[in-house]
Amino acid sequence: MSKKQKERIVRLAAVAALLIAARFADAEAARIALSLSGYFIAGWDVVLKAVKNLLNRNFLDEFFLMTVATLGAIALGEYFEAAEVMALFQIGELFQDYAVNVSRKSLRELVESAPKRANLEKDGELTQVDPDDVDVGDVIVVKVGEKVPIDGVVIEGESYVNTANLTGESVPRRAAPGDEILSGSINLSGLLRIRTTRAFDDSAAMKILELIENASEKKSTAERFVTRFARVYTPIVVSLALLLAVVPPLVFSAPFAEWVRRALIFLVVSCPCALLASVPLAFFGMIGSSSKKGVLIKGGVVVEQLAKAKDIIFDKTGTLTRGVFKVTAVHADQYDEHELLKYAANIEALSNHHIARSILDEYHGEIDAKEEFQEFAGKGLSGRVFGKNVLVGNDKLMNDHDVVYKDCHLTGTIVHIAIENDYVGHIVIADEIKEDSQETISALKELGFNKIVMTTGDSEKVAQSVSKELQLTGVFAELMPEDKTRIYEEIKAGVPSPVIFAGDGLNDAPVIAGADVGTAMGGSGAQAAIDYADVVLMDDQPSKIPLTIKNARKTMRIVKQNVFFTIAVKVFVLTLAALGLSNMQFAIFADVGVMILAVLNSLRTMRF
Repeated sequence: MSKKQKERIVRLAAVAALLIAARFADAEAARIALSLSGYFIAGWDVVLKAVKNLLNRNFLDEFFLMTVATLGAIALGEYFEAAEVMALFQIGELFQDYAVNVSRKSLRELVESAPKRANLEKDGELTQVDPDDVDVGDVIVVKVGEKVPIDGVVIEGESYVNTANLTGESVPRRAAPGDEILSGSINLSGLLRIRTTRAFDDSAAMKILELIENASEKKSTAERFVTRFARVYTPIVVSLALLLAVVPPLVFSAPFAEWVRRALIFLVVSCPCALLASVPLAFFGMIGSSSKKGVLIKGGVVVEQLAKAKDIIFDKTGTLTRGVFKVTAVHADQYDEHELLKYAANIEALSNHHIARSILDEYHGEIDAKEEFQEFAGKGLSGRVFGKNVLVGNDKLMNDHDVVYKDCHLTGTIVHIAIENDYVGHIVIADEIKEDSQETISALKELGFNKIVMTTGDSEKVAQSVSKELQLTGVFAELMPEDKTRIYEEIKAGVPSPVIFAGDGLNDAPVIAGADVGTAMGGSGAQAAIDYADVVLMDDQPSKIPLTIKNARKTMRIVKQNVFFTIAVKVFVLTLAALGLSNMQFAIFADVGVMILAVLNSLRTMRF
């Protein structure tokens, strides 16, 4: 509990004691003095804010409405009621502050979890330095119980690491040489030596903080509506209250005090704080609860788009499949298998593609200095090694160079090799479907998704195999990187609702940036894809997508409930106030009571 909240509770306790004493006081002067004392203790800061806002010409807010209403009640001799209204308003503010603090708790935990020091290893010695001083490629040592300060790859040691702060995964993960490890993870069981792969500011933990801190800037339509509504609504109700106080006494000779009392009740009811507090809180609660489960959502507008979405496009490699390619067969025509791998590996050595890494993992021989090297996007590579011109790529690359190649009966990515434009064989590389991909597709269908489509640069044969196993509604194969954007736009043009695109690679970044809801894999995904994405899955599990969509729909239902309930109650009580059928206590319920109910409803999003 904050210092401000504690002070407010002490003030409210003092006000309660004064009002109880005022209720049972015999002398009228004592009742007035006790009530005014209670009013001053409860509302001095509210009145001060109202005066400051008035001087800044920005006064049509809840502080102004409460100040005018309560001072008007005092002018009419309703001292006890004025103090009561101000005390209940402060209770509402206290409850709102508590709700906001609860919603920000996950962010504070993340800020506190950000590593403060790193054990840098140089020349066999360890030095504790600021993580900002560690360069990419440096070696750091993480001892048992310490947090991993920077993203990297384990080069020595084995351990189990707790990634709950990043992914929401409660079961520790095993970390061994060759495994990627994210900053913010806690080393549980063994010493790890890690070679850093990103700068501290680009590491996973810092990206999470940055994304959540900036999430409030992207407001949803509902949040913007509430803000505009309050700007228009408040001046209107203040004008109506003024007319209610003045017109009947002047036109119909009605009792002036009675109509002023009705106008003051009208002002108390009209305060829009229930909407201003509950609607942003619902979105922030959803974003906060998602971040604790490893799903980063960049703003309320993304939650709104997720709730409306009915169509989704997946990239295959690294999104629906593990992206861990492995050589499963080598079919050589003129050379033996090792010789074929030698030429392929030497050309692929300068590429960072998944296929290149798998071929290099399979080959354990010498790497020659390349005399020439050229990459053909979406097709393959060419170069000159061991004094020969070599082509390594798919059938498109072979066709471009008029090389007659052979098909393969195996399912997988087929990498053809040609030397001096003569076909010499191919390598078969297979990728595994992620464990939760089938669960993801089934859940999306249960949510009523119409199109569940996969795009890939892989062969038609491989794509159809994955599509059949996952029971997708459509598949587009053998695509160039720019083709994904074209296919997204074609699908988007045929549907009225937002379309989601989920991918992980650098070639997915353009379509992720242009999608209604771009979703990136945060664990293994390219940095550009993560930067442009609206949603980032820190554990790379696609099953988090339907779960997030489900929670987004729940959030939007809660927002609509708050808006409709608040407006309905206020319109009803405003009408009663104008007709003289409402007292100040009922007006307080319509303001503070409704706000508390709406905030409680919004807090449900924090339990998703």
